[in-house]
Amino acid sequence: MSPAVAKGTKKRLAPSQAGPKTKKPNLEKAPEKAKKRSKPVTSAIKEESAESSEEESFDEEKEEDESERAGEAMEVAESAKDPNAARESHKVQKALLEQRKAAKPHSALLTEAKQAWTLARQKNLTKEERAKYIRALMDTIRGKVKDIVFKHDASRIVQTAVKYGGQKERNEIAEELKGKYRELAQSKYSKFLITKLIRLCPTYRANILREFQGHVLRMLLHREASSVLADAFELYTNAYERSLLLRDFYGKEANLFTVTAGSDEEKERSKKGLRGLLEGLEADRRKRVLAALKDNLMTIFNNPDKGAVAHAIVHRATWEYLTAVSEMEDEAEAEKLRREIFETCQDVLAEMVHTKDGSRLVREFIAWGTAKDRKHIVKAIKPHVERMCKDDEAQLVLFSALDIIDDTKLTAKSLVADIVTSAPSLYTSSQGRRSIIYLVAPRTRRHFTPAQIATLAETDSIRAKTSKKDDELRASEIRKAASEGLLQWIAESGAEVARDTGGSLVVCEVMLEAEGDNSAASETLLKTLSTPYPSTEPANPHPISLPHTSRLYKTLLQGGHFSQSTRTIEQSPRFSAREFAVRFIQLVGRDITVAIAKADGAFVVAALCEQLASRDDAEERNTVKGWFDAKTCKEIREADGKGANVLLESLKKL
Repeated sequence: MSPAVAKGTKKRLAPSQAGPKTKKPNLEKAPEKAKKRSKPVTSAIKEESAESSEEESFDEEKEEDESERAGEAMEVAESAKDPNAARESHKVQKALLEQRKAAKPHSALLTEAKQAWTLARQKNLTKEERAKYIRALMDTIRGKVKDIVFKHDASRIVQTAVKYGGQKERNEIAEELKGKYRELAQSKYSKFLITKLIRLCPTYRANILREFQGHVLRMLLHREASSVLADAFELYTNAYERSLLLRDFYGKEANLFTVTAGSDEEKERSKKGLRGLLEGLEADRRKRVLAALKDNLMTIFNNPDKGAVAHAIVHRATWEYLTAVSEMEDEAEAEKLRREIFETCQDVLAEMVHTKDGSRLVREFIAWGTAKDRKHIVKAIKPHVERMCKDDEAQLVLFSALDIIDDTKLTAKSLVADIVTSAPSLYTSSQGRRSIIYLVAPRTRRHFTPAQIATLAETDSIRAKTSKKDDELRASEIRKAASEGLLQWIAESGAEVARDTGGSLVVCEVMLEAEGDNSAASETLLKTLSTPYPSTEPANPHPISLPHTSRLYKTLLQGGHFSQSTRTIEQSPRFSAREFAVRFIQLVGRDITVAIAKADGAFVVAALCEQLASRDDAEERNTVKGWFDAKTCKEIREADGKGANVLLESLKKL
């Protein structure tokens, strides 16, 4: 091997050649990042995270110190000409500042705790060093946590002990704070601490949540406590613990039906939620529980400015109410109750679509709603269509609206047009791609999981009762409304979009399923193939050199996707593979076709030959056959590239 070749090789050196391994410092692994709640599609502002507090330094404390030093700075500026006077003034101000700090409650304790905290919160520490500093911090604050925890700076000190301490230290702090959990949740600074205790102290979690019982609704409408409940319910609790928070929604009478708190029987019943509570109750009691639940929900919906409407716990309670109402034997009464809750929350539905239960209840409202109700729902979600397309749960609301609403002119104008307009920013994410593809190929197993299809099918039985238009006709009208805009987008940007792995999937489905004239889009895709092959720019390879783009052209030349079950090509009724093959011959030409056939494009050219062989197009068949003379076929055989044998067999059919 020449020195030049040896220099460029990427072969890994053997252990004996690599030399001694450098020792890595035994740094402690950073704690896992906390999970985050799903964000409402209506919220453009970054929400305050309950896990960000301890990462900040003493910003507020610094502000206080700076304000206290403001007078000192002014005096220093005035006496700048007299250095001695400035020095004396500085001493006086410093002494005054120390006096003010010393006058604050627990000042000595806080000063000592801050010194330990400054060491313990450093990032580049070994596990042993961190444990030593945390022990020192715990020795300082042990037994005094309740006294200092409500101060903003001390709250961060305790948070650091919870974050980096072991389970013993965490439980010790949780034990000290018993009886103060609700008060902590309502504090501007210590709410971050209570969220950490809920997350990191599973043995105390149920006790913390029980202290919230009887105050959940008030806490949901509280500026600080609302986020604590939302995080606990959505991120850190199990089914039983969630039921403890939901129980307040069912009213005071519901507490009389429960059995011993914490018993196995209570846990099993609580996991069923409202349904478990109502099991075996007589009609009057069921009505009273549902009435209490409805009243509590209306209290939340009538205070949308408090932010509780966007929380998953409210969506779960509303969904349980709707489910219980739907199971009522009296359909007229059920419809009346359903309408009452809809009219209360109809203006805030867009704030619910981002959670699983919120998405379900909005889809339920669409399915049961009248034409007027559906129009109101569409109006509510229209400003947020693009963000809904990028959200796993919210996009299901859009899909259900397209599946259920008979007024396709309304959906085409308010929803479809916005999705098509947003296509350039949607195709880069899996959620966005699904939103585009659903317009032309709804519920296709190729792009939607069985679970997603089953979820969308939940409202099919209701749709059969409330919608009049044929399902196939409705889907066809939606497809037609979306086709022109999507084909125009591909005609303008298809070459670039097809280079993206996910974008090629979108281009393929739109080309195969869209209705209307796709000649301009086909021309854009084929013109990019006519560039020299192989590409002279390594950073910008030829489309055929990209596996996903090559697969796109192969599928279009075949006229559809290959079915694994039937082992045949499923031809698309709305796409002419023959016309695409003819334009391929005209635009790509002999030189490029032969060049790609000898390398990465053998399967693509084979698909072209198969398409021509299946038609009575003697002229095109003879043209391509003339491109591949005996010499060219020999070169393909000798190159022995991927798909060479398949191509040679296809050429024989011409």
